[in-house]
Amino acid sequence: MRCAVVGHVEWVEFARVPQMPLPGAIVHASETRSEPAGGGAVVARQLALLAGRCELFTALGSDDLGRAAQRRLAGLGVDVHVQWGGETRRAWTHVDGDGERTITVLGEKLLPRGPLPLHGYDLVFFVSGVPDLLRDARSARFLAATARELPALHEAGVPLDLLVGSLNDPGERYDGSLEAATVVLTDGADGGTANGVPYAAVPAEMIVDTYGAGDSFAAALAFGLARCDALGDALALAARAGSAVLGGPGPYSSQLALER
Repeated sequence: MRCAVVGHVEWVEFARVPQMPLPGAIVHASETRSEPAGGGAVVARQLALLAGRCELFTALGSDDLGRAAQRRLAGLGVDVHVQWGGETRRAWTHVDGDGERTITVLGEKLLPRGPLPLHGYDLVFFVSGVPDLLRDARSARFLAATARELPALHEAGVPLDLLVGSLNDPGERYDGSLEAATVVLTDGADGGTANGVPYAAVPAEMIVDTYGAGDSFAAALAFGLARCDALGDALALAARAGSAVLGGPGPYSSQLALER
């Protein structure tokens, strides 16, 4: 399956802390690391693991972090197409003792712009970008998007095969205003709804880090539907992918891969 993702990347510094600091308090991190992440990167890497290959169309700053992000994503098996310019967006993420992540972003999101050569793909997942890219992406056989980009989705006005939103994240709420064949709204450990029908989550054996679980779920769901799985089977695959990420640090260490 030929897959592509259109979306943003940010350079994320992760710090594991016993709990989020209260106002005026100081906490000591037991572990730190840094690497490129953000929705575009996480979705692309998950699709690369499932499909065997995925291309990422993104924008990165013309700086050391941008070049490091490209190298790291290429090392993760993602074919990265970069539009260079500006300063790479950064983020700071605390991961507490329960594995919950809290994110602070630093700088403006760099969005890929078009036109892009997206004709002929079996699956394009639109994570972020300018509205014209959605019109380019509609030439793909299957087009998925996240509800976090509702303004761009409204302006583009193209029908979607899959829209993934959230029942509890204010940034990913969905108001029913788009033409989408399948709408899935997630609710963490309580599963969520698919076209209004509840589905169950897959319980995690342990929760190390929640960063990237939602984007990995969405990527696996799009992959399953794009290869013509029944909705229930695609949801089961997606739930496994979301649960798998919880078991390791960061978004990439325990993402689901299919046996070949």
